[in-house]
Amino acid sequence: MADTTQPETPESGESAAQPSVPEAPAEPAKPSKDEKRAERLARQITAFATGHGGSAEGQIAHIGRGSVRIALVGADGEWGVLVAPSQESARRAAEIAGLTLQDAFDGELAAKVRTGPYEWARMAGIQLGGPGNPPAPAS
Repeated sequence: MADTTQPETPESGESAAQPSVPEAPAEPAKPSKDEKRAERLARQITAFATGHGGSAEGQIAHIGRGSVRIALVGADGEWGVLVAPSQESARRAAEIAGLTLQDAFDGELAAKVRTGPYEWARMAGIQLGGPGNPPAPAS
């Protein structure tokens, strides 16, 4: 015959559970590589905004394999470009920096851009009689 004894039950008021062992405090999670990139981009966005009127607006666009452009326009009309490795890191950087994002780089955002002599000479200079590209070297 098999032994069919029941386990002892605790007396009333006693707990059958083992005493709990205090757990060691968990280490804070280290930021991922993408989060570090986003934080670095956010610092650059903030520095740009601070140096150009205290605020900036931006637009995010895919520019190629593994690259996303963050076009920035400062409150003073100066503009700049940062490159992020992904849409997610670009959007996270904009969120951290408090950057106002526009859907497209046209309309109101484009109207805020102030171009200088460099842009006129390099981008529109050929059409407007400015300096052209140097001739290719003879081979």
